[in-house]
Amino acid sequence: MPISTRCTVTLLLFFILPFSTVHAQSTINDNTATATSSERTLTAGAVASPDRYGAEVAAAILQQGGNAVDAAIATAFALAVTYPEAGNIGGGGFMTLWFNGKAYFLDYREMAPAKAHRDMYLNNEGDVIDDLSLIGHLASGVPGTVMGLWQAHQLFATKPWADLIAPAIKLAQEGYMVPEKTYLYDSNVLNRFAGKTNFADYFAAMQPGKIFKQPQLATTLARIAQYGPADFYKGETAKLILAEMARGNGLIDADDLRNYKAVWRNPLIRNWRDMQLITVAPPSSGGIALNQLLALKEFNAEHFTDVSHNSAQYVHLIAEIEKRVFADRADYLGDPDFTDVPQRQLLEPAYLQKRASEINPKAISDTASVKPGLESEQTTHFSVVDKAGNAVSNTYTLNLDYGSGVVVSGAGFLLNNEMDDFSAKAGVPNAFGVVGSDANAIAPGKRMLSSMTPTILLKDEKLELVIGTPGGSTIFTSIFQVINNLYDFKMTPEEAVAAPRFHHQLLPQDQIRTEPYAALAAPVLPQLQQLGYQVHMPDWNLGDIQLIKIEARKPIPAADPRGRGVALVVE
Repeated sequence: MPISTRCTVTLLLFFILPFSTVHAQSTINDNTATATSSERTLTAGAVASPDRYGAEVAAAILQQGGNAVDAAIATAFALAVTYPEAGNIGGGGFMTLWFNGKAYFLDYREMAPAKAHRDMYLNNEGDVIDDLSLIGHLASGVPGTVMGLWQAHQLFATKPWADLIAPAIKLAQEGYMVPEKTYLYDSNVLNRFAGKTNFADYFAAMQPGKIFKQPQLATTLARIAQYGPADFYKGETAKLILAEMARGNGLIDADDLRNYKAVWRNPLIRNWRDMQLITVAPPSSGGIALNQLLALKEFNAEHFTDVSHNSAQYVHLIAEIEKRVFADRADYLGDPDFTDVPQRQLLEPAYLQKRASEINPKAISDTASVKPGLESEQTTHFSVVDKAGNAVSNTYTLNLDYGSGVVVSGAGFLLNNEMDDFSAKAGVPNAFGVVGSDANAIAPGKRMLSSMTPTILLKDEKLELVIGTPGGSTIFTSIFQVINNLYDFKMTPEEAVAAPRFHHQLLPQDQIRTEPYAALAAPVLPQLQQLGYQVHMPDWNLGDIQLIKIEARKPIPAADPRGRGVALVVE
């Protein structure tokens, strides 16, 4: 089988590229020559997936002549079986595409039910009720994955819908070998849901090294294969979801399911150095945040001169940048259908230069003084490219590990706990420790703010990089660091994803988060503490990057060693 496995400064102004929109597609137009179809062709296809089953399914579809979107759809359904902590049909996500020389962004994020309201997680005293937005039936938004994958299929796929779901049905019927790294972020998940949901009825038997079968899920997938999203949103599966909601006093009703829409939006397209960055727009904060991070670092290039990778000074400078990005995120970003998101202002060069000038290269900026600048954790990601030079960067989620812990009885799939991504109360941190404002308050039919950042880089309108990761609020900071590793420190893709990562997000105050997988060098920690930082290492790692870098038309995929991912090249 012809598949190979990979074990896996100049200061430039940023500016918004002009683009035209036809059916939410965007074309690059920066006065450079347009790449022809033959120039976009690669020597092979490739996939970087969070587990081997997803990678093998994608590789098989590519070998059979399917394109990147065919492979992505098949992978997404396969991961719904073999990656139950995050792969899903009971959640939602974002897909960034580069297809036939055009950029696309598909928003299939979950939506708040019609009966949801801004104070639904508060007690009589106005305080947030612990775990109500995280565990159980009230935690779930209306799922978008099935509709999103269907929309991608209708526009771009070449293979029949049912054929792309067939590998997932087989994995659910015949079972798969449960890996050792089953609980990437929470090894105590059974206890967390005990007595609160029906999680153990379906997943207590999932033991590393043993075959795990999911017959109810196989039946559900077979219905979706036959009837498409009509089954999930109006048919038998919809009835099972509604029955589950009734059992747990959940809010999702028949109208919520029937009215769900996936939305094709304009992708955020900007120049970065001599490349074009294609990424997500609101309701994800990730695209704006990633662009701000990259820009603020460029505007502070003098401070990074001769600063070594992941030294105490490097960590400090990045933290200074990150806290300003998170301050803007908290106040300005939300669902653009409900909130006037000042996207253009947040990305204007003059504004970014002003924000960059606020950074203190020698000491920690006082957290209370870092204000929004304008006047007035489980997800999964996979990246796929085909030989024609098309690419899919897809991030989708249940939110935390195994979502709400609620399994739709009779259907065999988990529901998300994405309602926690709203601001249950302005200024009160969610499960990831980030705060929000009224821009992200709960409202019926509203999409909750996200940090998911599936991203594609082009050079001369040809693929350069396809990248993304899970990790909640650490998503765009992880992608930012890996891009720096690749282009500033000239690391190989494998080195770039394996290097130690860190995170700062304004709050908790002056906290640098590190990870158990790869600690910062021993001398760095006391130096950070001397500066005044609190160094915190939780029991989970920072992201699970899946990327594909293109070099001389050859795809070089890399799967993050923090997880159980597999990267394959399909000749």
